[in-house]
Amino acid sequence: MSGTHKLAWHQRLAMYWVDHLRQLFASLGELWRTPLSSLMTIAVLGVSLALPASFYVLLKNAESVSSFWQSQAQISLYLKQNSGEDQIKALQTRLEGMSEIDKVTYISPEQGLADFSGAAGFAEALDLLEQNPLPAVLILNLSESGRQPDMAELLLADMNAEPLVATARLDMAWLARLSGIVELLRQAVVGMAVLLLAGVLLVVSNTLRLNILSCRYEIEVMKLVGATDGFIHRPFLYVGLWYGIIGGLLAWWLTLIMVFWLSHKVSALAALYQSDFELLGLGLNESLLLVLTGTFLSLLASGFSVRRHIRAIEPA
Repeated sequence: MSGTHKLAWHQRLAMYWVDHLRQLFASLGELWRTPLSSLMTIAVLGVSLALPASFYVLLKNAESVSSFWQSQAQISLYLKQNSGEDQIKALQTRLEGMSEIDKVTYISPEQGLADFSGAAGFAEALDLLEQNPLPAVLILNLSESGRQPDMAELLLADMNAEPLVATARLDMAWLARLSGIVELLRQAVVGMAVLLLAGVLLVVSNTLRLNILSCRYEIEVMKLVGATDGFIHRPFLYVGLWYGIIGGLLAWWLTLIMVFWLSHKVSALAALYQSDFELLGLGLNESLLLVLTGTFLSLLASGFSVRRHIRAIEPA
């Protein structure tokens, strides 16, 4: 007779998930029953996650600006006066085949004189010259690999060694400074993120410790009637899950507000430099990663705190 009442495997699986869903939403009700403490914990989590997210947005925009400025990095090759057209074309073709160089632009002495005359505003004085004093110039636009300070310095040395090149010029100082500033900012963001995310672990762990201690007598009764550890742990783990999800969503919202608030100021500043730069915010994948990071850290802290403190509670 007992076998006739045994549930099929799919019924047991369905009841398993139904029980989890019931406890999931019941744990959300626990947050509503203690609104003040829950809101304070969620606010701390949101701010702790929003700060590294905001630093990441700052780094993302700094790298965007750095990439734009570095894309303007050029090496100017001033060729010798006796260089022939065939020699210049051969050198240009050879340089265009180098991976460190993205584009080579040839400026003839005549074109250089015309450009200089138009820009300088004293064309009549230049007309008095018996011959064109300007050399032929090759402008090398560097590729991404060539814009690295070490590679650019090696490339500059190679260009100075070319037989047709009288002088090769590249302002290495600003390129190295810019790269150093971005790298320093990147390391600072990593350090701040580690500290703030560690704060998330501590906040969730301490909050659940207090929740467990407030339910000490209920936990003792449950252990007396034979409840498994998994059954006792589950409601507290779901509370931690909700903390992470809601805290992550709050952090995303705070970061969005910060970007929106600063975007007008940044656009106005960029306009002063004749630039159309716009402040970048979090993308869809980055926003999802922020919420998932908060959820994962909260679950991690919950699992550690729940196992440690519930294990220490034994019926008297």
